[in-house]
Amino acid sequence: MTVESTAARTPRRSSKRTSAVKTTTNKPTKATAKATAKAPAKKPAKATAGAPRNSEPELVQLLTPEGERVEHPDYQVDLTAEELRGLYRDMVLTRRFDAEATALQRQGELGLWASLLGQEAAQIGSGRALNDDDYVFPTYREHGVAWCRGVDPTNLLGMFRGVNHGGWDPNSNNFHLYTIVIGSQTLHATGYAMGVAKDGADSAVIAYFGDGASSQGDVAESFTFSAVYNAPVVFFCQNNQWAISEPTEKQTRVPLYQRAQGFGFPGVRVDGNDVLACLAVTRAALERARRGEGPMLIEAFTYRMGAHTTSDDPTKYRADEERAAWEAKDPILRLRRYLEAEGAADEAFFTELEAESEALGKRVREAVRAMPDPDPMAMFDHVYADGNPLVDEERAQFAAYQASFADAEEDK
Repeated sequence: MTVESTAARTPRRSSKRTSAVKTTTNKPTKATAKATAKAPAKKPAKATAGAPRNSEPELVQLLTPEGERVEHPDYQVDLTAEELRGLYRDMVLTRRFDAEATALQRQGELGLWASLLGQEAAQIGSGRALNDDDYVFPTYREHGVAWCRGVDPTNLLGMFRGVNHGGWDPNSNNFHLYTIVIGSQTLHATGYAMGVAKDGADSAVIAYFGDGASSQGDVAESFTFSAVYNAPVVFFCQNNQWAISEPTEKQTRVPLYQRAQGFGFPGVRVDGNDVLACLAVTRAALERARRGEGPMLIEAFTYRMGAHTTSDDPTKYRADEERAAWEAKDPILRLRRYLEAEGAADEAFFTELEAESEALGKRVREAVRAMPDPDPMAMFDHVYADGNPLVDEERAQFAAYQASFADAEEDK
């Protein structure tokens, strides 16, 4: 549960006029004045800083934290046992890859890593809702969506190891390169979606961003353009409740999904730890976009179980009790409970998956350590398509700087 400070506000006067009420300029009578003088003055309302939000936010949910299936009037999903096991497998393997990447950073093999721990359901559910010809614009944390798009996990690590600028061809998987600049990918997604609409293509675009990015001007601009041009784009906000060390109440005074109303398109809040609900809501939003009905905002209400990145220490600003409360809502555990209750998976399935996840961890570990160092001069190769005198000058200066180390070794 998050908290939100509520500032005292001066009530506005009503602008409505009623003909039955007449205004007068008569002075008050002596009796009225005397009664008023005796009446105690009303004290101004105190500001209720730290007043809690609703403990249970209004959201779409199809699978409770206890693993019980529930229905929703607007969003449904009907999956086979095999499809349910597939979603579970996706989340387990994504979490295992993420854990291995975190360990590799701690061992000095990666410069940085942004963990998705706790957000597997939001990413796998939305990622599996996409069609092959839909296009994805991620941030730097969408490892689960990348998995759904067929991007090899090892390719995600090259940038964090410093050996490439991305590691995959975006057009091969319709999955754009990771975007480090906060919120800028929403504008890229909107422009791409506007192009899709002009081309008459039967596809949609999805842009991922976090609750912190919702405060960026780029996001507001993308909302405006997408609404005005009726762009086929879905904005998927993973509200993990902490923008680095700033809680959500420092970002907004209303639930994030309600912001869409001000721009003229619908918004919905979904249980971000419920993979079935995330799948159903995202599928509906994408189908709506493909029908030419314009943008939609999805707020996946979830929680960042780990640090913002490996350079962050969440114990400095978060209470242990808060994390413990969300551990009980674990997205993987709740789906496992449902699979077991429905008899959709046996112990052999879970045992085999555990072995597969360990094999994935080993493959990732070996691949990262085997990545060759890039040619230092390669950073100048693709700055401009046709070259540039300033880049040529900088290349020559850097080459001379590199050569100075070789000369120093020879002089020894």
